[in-house]
Amino acid sequence: MAISKILYIGDCGAGYAGKHLKQALDYIMEPYKTGGGEWVAALNCQKESAYQQMRQTKEVFGKTDQRQGYHLIISFVEGEVGTQTAFEIVDRFAKEYLGRDYEALYAVHDNTEHIHGHIIFNSVSFRNGIKYRYKKGDWAKKIQPISNRLCEEYGLSTIEISEDMAQSGKNYHEWNDFREDNFVWSDMIKRDIDACILQSSTYESFMAMLSDMGYKIKNAYRSEGKYLAIKPMGMTRYRRCKNLGENYTEERIRERILSEDLSKYHAISKEMPLIVPCRVKKYRRAKLSGIQKKYFARLYRIGQLKKRAYSQAWKYRDDIRRMEKLQEDYLFLNRHEINTMEGIAAVAENLLDKRKEISQEKSRVYKERARLKALFDMAEEIKGLQECENCYKRGEKLFEAEHDRWQELSDKLEKEGYSLESVDSLKVYYRNEVAWVREKEKAVAREERIAKRILREFLCDSEGKGQYKAREEVRNQERNRQPLR
Repeated sequence: MAISKILYIGDCGAGYAGKHLKQALDYIMEPYKTGGGEWVAALNCQKESAYQQMRQTKEVFGKTDQRQGYHLIISFVEGEVGTQTAFEIVDRFAKEYLGRDYEALYAVHDNTEHIHGHIIFNSVSFRNGIKYRYKKGDWAKKIQPISNRLCEEYGLSTIEISEDMAQSGKNYHEWNDFREDNFVWSDMIKRDIDACILQSSTYESFMAMLSDMGYKIKNAYRSEGKYLAIKPMGMTRYRRCKNLGENYTEERIRERILSEDLSKYHAISKEMPLIVPCRVKKYRRAKLSGIQKKYFARLYRIGQLKKRAYSQAWKYRDDIRRMEKLQEDYLFLNRHEINTMEGIAAVAENLLDKRKEISQEKSRVYKERARLKALFDMAEEIKGLQECENCYKRGEKLFEAEHDRWQELSDKLEKEGYSLESVDSLKVYYRNEVAWVREKEKAVAREERIAKRILREFLCDSEGKGQYKAREEVRNQERNRQPLR
């Protein structure tokens, strides 16, 4: 079964009218979505220059404004079709529907669970300059029938189109449901709601379970909005639960949570979808929202909830911190092979000298990078003007000023002996250098902190304090004896 829908691509004003069209073409050609470009093809143009050819067609017939193109999407049911078959269907659809009148680019995306195809075609015919017009009812009269017929040829399921849906301007709501795949979503949403109701004991736990399953929830409580609405992952719009049936209004869901469980599922109304007995998966509870916190706080105040006993870990907090410090000190002494207090003092002095060296090295790296700032800024400005330069090369003279600036900067960069690639490499190099110097600075500062702490604790002992002072006096005398350079 292939579900089709059609969207139009508008313009972006006089500056760059075809921006949205260009972005859409680039999007459907992304290699990681199309098997490295294997599932991309073009009709009446070259896929490498599809936008340029579409743009030239508009300019030839003087129709460069307003709608730039149209975007057809053909979605297949998960697991029903392979990429090769999907591509053949999209290829045949494009050739049959557009014929020899419109330039088109089409592709199949296989990077999601649901394989789907994209067809983007020019709004102006390259043969006679006539603009494509979509009329109400064309989906049911022309587009979906072609999709159904091709699916039948490949043994796939089809969508039934009623006579009312084929009448222009009538039953737009039903057509929109088909376009948005709502008829597929409804059954899945109902099954998920039923499963959550069976596993929940309160309305709040029901909401948390839906959220864990990936649903976004709106108007969960009457204070937030009138109707409860949810949206599963992949669906474009929220769906009001009341529209799923009388058993899915907020009031009815609250009633069912209190009255239904797995042992009573046979008594559920026949109007509800059949729930197959299964081993129910328990979902982890999500974090409480603001309104949930207020709700549970109110329950606690009125005595409905009992406070849990606090953990006794606080009693051992100081002991744990002390053990962490002792371990840190031990690793420090072992790392520097220190056996005496004099060794700690010597290491502390070495660390101080090392920190000064790193500070000098850091200053050197920053100064070197600062000297290249003009080059970096020049390269960034060139990159910012690149899209305008591309448009100018395609013949859009509105970007002549940007082209002149781009050319000026490019010549200046070349005169300095650099290219964009070399400037980017320099920027990455100095970014890594700065990160490396900062890491070394942090490591030395951490070692200094540990050494000072060990010395400070040692000085708390009177005997140790006396030994340290005597040693400091000897060191000062030795310094005084050294001749000045």
